[in-house]
Amino acid sequence: MKLFGSIKRRGVIFAIVFCGIVLAGKQASAQLRDYLNLPDHDSKRYYLGIGFMYLNTHLQVSAHPKFLQDDSILYVNPGNSGGFGVSGMFTFRLAEHFEFRFAFPEFLFASNTISYHVTNPPQGEAAPATKQIQSLLLGFPAQVKFLSDRINNFRVYMLGGINYRYDLASNSSARKAENLVKLSPSDLSIEAGVGFQFYFPVFILSPELKISEGIKNIHSRDPNLQYSNVIDKIKSRMVVFSLIFEG
Repeated sequence: MKLFGSIKRRGVIFAIVFCGIVLAGKQASAQLRDYLNLPDHDSKRYYLGIGFMYLNTHLQVSAHPKFLQDDSILYVNPGNSGGFGVSGMFTFRLAEHFEFRFAFPEFLFASNTISYHVTNPPQGEAAPATKQIQSLLLGFPAQVKFLSDRINNFRVYMLGGINYRYDLASNSSARKAENLVKLSPSDLSIEAGVGFQFYFPVFILSPELKISEGIKNIHSRDPNLQYSNVIDKIKSRMVVFSLIFEG
């Protein structure tokens, strides 16, 4: 009987300790959930967002053999230009650390410049001539994101993908093009970047930096145009900084 009573007391003590551990664990879990912003967000299968972008654009220019054969133009130098954009975003969760994201769509307002030094400039133009090309781009990026573990209200991610863009302001069909460099409206780029997610009580803020490298020749070369016939290929390049708000 004494042995039975001792075992009974130990069982009661164990049950009390076990219940205390369970209650403490639940309290700690509740406190952790209270500390985490949007604690259930990572269990969503999809979510929406909007991004505001600043971009720096640069054209990669390849000279045509005519450039070496003709001394009417001494150099061709593409410049860096700024722009801005806005985009809606739709993100699917593929796995714990992988997401698929596409835009619907992105609108980019950009400009590019190409400087020439002309030996015999047309009347009314300076020898160092700068041609500016305005673009209104409609983009359809598709990207895969790899995310780190969430550390409290912060995580890091990397991304890669492709982007098809169409220039609504393309000058490729312009008739009066003597002083123009024509660019075709469609472009295809590969993209890679890195971003940071900051979890706030009602939204996620993600500063993101990515590089977009064109793989398609967008130059509509015209051998009859002075500023076009010395160029063989033109490819796009962008560095894009985004502030993305998601919920």
